[in-house]
Amino acid sequence: MLYRARAGGVRLTIETPEAVRWAGNAIEYLDQRSLPHETIVRRAVSAEQLEDAIRTLAVRGAPCIGVFGAYGVALLRSQIADDAKFQAAVARVRGARPTAVNLRWAVERVLNSKDMLAEAQAIHAEQREVDRRIAEAAAELIERDATIYTHCHTGSLATAGGGTALGTILFAARAGKRPHVFVGETRPLLQGARLTYYELSQAGVDATLVVDSAAAISMQRKEIDLVIVGADRIARNGDTANKVGTYGLAILAAHHRIPFYVAAPRSTFDFDLATGRDIPIEERSADEVAGFGETRSALPGANAYNPAFDVTPNHLITAFVTEYGILRPPYGESIPDLQMRPNMSALLSSR
Repeated sequence: MLYRARAGGVRLTIETPEAVRWAGNAIEYLDQRSLPHETIVRRAVSAEQLEDAIRTLAVRGAPCIGVFGAYGVALLRSQIADDAKFQAAVARVRGARPTAVNLRWAVERVLNSKDMLAEAQAIHAEQREVDRRIAEAAAELIERDATIYTHCHTGSLATAGGGTALGTILFAARAGKRPHVFVGETRPLLQGARLTYYELSQAGVDATLVVDSAAAISMQRKEIDLVIVGADRIARNGDTANKVGTYGLAILAAHHRIPFYVAAPRSTFDFDLATGRDIPIEERSADEVAGFGETRSALPGANAYNPAFDVTPNHLITAFVTEYGILRPPYGESIPDLQMRPNMSALLSSR
């Protein structure tokens, strides 16, 4: 632990450290489990610590996990000369969370490079540029004084850049559009309440926190103009895996005729998967549902179904916002076209 600070008031004013940072002989990361009340930066120096940080959601958010995993591979290579032991250590990191495709993508990209650290740093730099372009692309979707509903957390802490879905909202706010944001708490670990509301508060954006089960009445009575969320994996046909509860929101948005947008980088698209039926869904411990922190709400030994993600069918998604612009139906045409675009690394190197 390198840095620790407590926030005493309702409005938090502390400056948040970077989500992930290369520190030479370690990877420093902001422990997202402790926010918003405590800011703790930790160091990962081994495969076990890298895996644990990802599995326990100390590091979370698909793009951020990708950046963290990329640095992790470079760190492990600097420590482990034996190829078999190195590959075994990398496998622990790559398999830490099965649903988000960014982790696998980043790990493989670094493994296939000549200079692993340089490649990991390039992935991080590209993510910042990707997030900026996503925010700019979404500008046409967010009108002045728009009321927006979002789910889970997709800000800078989730991408190690500027954020995807939440990044588009913050970009609109900086442009003077004055959005109002309804933030779903996001059970069972409250990423919306703890992290999204925190980032909006830090930025001075008007926000209202609601329990997940209030999404329907919020859409019915609060004049929601659009829903925008992130993604952890998107199949070739547009079926999208995201934090559990997203599928239900998409159904509600369709019922209320509210546009439903997904903001995600191209690295989140898995062009090898035909449909969402092929996306593996991580199931987590029943303890996350049976209580929160050290407070238990259910009987000891209570059975629980705790999928971390669900899959939203493509027909419920109005459009995808990517660093290459907005993709609209038919996704059988627009998503394959995305696959053919030049890599962000090539675009940046051509400047």
